[in-house]
Amino acid sequence: MARSSSNSVSTAEDPLRRWLGTVQARSAGLVASEAKVVDLVLEDPLFVGRSTTAQVAERAGVSAPSVIRAARAIGFSGFAELKLEIARARGTAEFFAPPHTLTSTDSTRTIIDTTARTGIDALTALSGAIDPDALDQAVSAIRGAGQLLAYGAGPSATVAADVVFRLRSLGVRTSGVVDHESAMIAARLLDPGDVVVAVSSTGRTDMTVAIADAAATADATVIAITNQYGTPLTDVSAVALVVGGAPLTTQMAAAGSRLAQLVVVDALAAALALRDPDRVSRAERAGIDLPDIT
Repeated sequence: MARSSSNSVSTAEDPLRRWLGTVQARSAGLVASEAKVVDLVLEDPLFVGRSTTAQVAERAGVSAPSVIRAARAIGFSGFAELKLEIARARGTAEFFAPPHTLTSTDSTRTIIDTTARTGIDALTALSGAIDPDALDQAVSAIRGAGQLLAYGAGPSATVAADVVFRLRSLGVRTSGVVDHESAMIAARLLDPGDVVVAVSSTGRTDMTVAIADAAATADATVIAITNQYGTPLTDVSAVALVVGGAPLTTQMAAAGSRLAQLVVVDALAAALALRDPDRVSRAERAGIDLPDIT
């Protein structure tokens, strides 16, 4: 079986390597079909962790029931538990879990204060991380764009939706496509000078990076809203609006990151309006039919 260089054990994190050692220790005496599945787990655990039973079966060259039997043969209740253990070993299973600094005995006030502190820390980091020149470049690109596509996956989708709402009110021809396939098509059909705003906290979300790459190939300008430089997303982007912040190991960190990204969107909209005053009157006209919010 050919080895995958992108997801092989050699590139895995140390906790995942240790977990794979326990799988290896349980893999003696398997029948041929089960051994093929376990070999794939050891060779490419990231693929197995994100795939369906059918996808694993197809790549291993076995039947779907063989995948389930293989998972049970190495000590799991089924394929779902095997995937969960891979996620735990990678640390991704903790994404939606409360932070380790909180416990079930903490008061509601402590929970509120901890959550608020996460947001405050994220916004403090933003003020030092964001590059004013990059924001100016983003504004310039948007002013000259025929159309703008915003995309984000998972929690980043809410930030992308805010990009669409804020910039559309300023007269920018914006669209937000939720599903990956349609967004890929839209990115491929962009004209040179059009803009894609790609939102990804980690800068490594495969779907978002692929859409950004497709847009760059079409000679559109890719603006990344993300946490760090030196990621696959910033590598394919012309402009990086980097917010900084803590590593995203928990839902709390992701929530703080999202707050910082929304502030970047606010700054982008404000700078666009101030650099192009005609857009202020467009925004006023856009709001004439809205309900009274005073």
